[in-house]
Amino acid sequence: MKTVSIIPCLDVKDGRVVKGVKFVNLRDARDPVEAAEAYCREGADELVFLDIAATVESRGTRLEWVRKVAQKVTVPFAVGGGIRNTEDMRALFAIGVDKVSINTAAVRNPELIEEASKGFGKEKLVVAIDGRKNRPQTGLPRLEVVVKGGSESTGIDIVDWAKRVEKLGAGEILLTSKDADGTKEGYDLEMTKAVAEAVSIPVIASGGAGKLEHLYEAVTIGKASAVLAASIFHFGEISISEAKRYLRGNGITIRDSL
Repeated sequence: MKTVSIIPCLDVKDGRVVKGVKFVNLRDARDPVEAAEAYCREGADELVFLDIAATVESRGTRLEWVRKVAQKVTVPFAVGGGIRNTEDMRALFAIGVDKVSINTAAVRNPELIEEASKGFGKEKLVVAIDGRKNRPQTGLPRLEVVVKGGSESTGIDIVDWAKRVEKLGAGEILLTSKDADGTKEGYDLEMTKAVAEAVSIPVIASGGAGKLEHLYEAVTIGKASAVLAASIFHFGEISISEAKRYLRGNGITIRDSL
């Protein structure tokens, strides 16, 4: 049986952790360093830090924000948002980041996946995929890849893209449903399962966690190898230790004994 990870996500804008619904209507949550320290104490298996405005603002990742968090984390730490090339990745690794996550840049330049995987090792490379569901009459894939913070359509089928990024050398896929993001109505299980069953690398489910049952469903129905959440952790609705106890009590093997 696979070992499942619990991963809090720090969506950072203007130096603060924020959280929205369907990628918009952001509200302030907390200081990123404070959040990172708290989640490490509480037993997070990994942390993900996303500079969510970087691509939209056509800039690189704000290294000063990342550096402050990197100095405090005690678990594997992945960073995404504004990473455009291997030089950007190298700069992040130099300040203590364990993994990098690329999304829009990977769609624009798929060869970057292969270059990064060969240069740094696939274990250091996460490809983030943001997806949405389309109605049949649109002529677009039912499960479509979107980029630039979910604002831009690509016409690319999610499953096809997931298979391609695995072949190019991605070590993991971070899959976020734009439709479910921040709704607390549950992960998009159809999307998660479709991707998880199409690839052999780990798939991290993201977008929509609102209660403990949603985490369980992402693993058992969605076949995810890890569950990422933000709102439920940031606003104190569910603790990481509570999530781990619940999953273990329902037969899920988790990374540690919390």
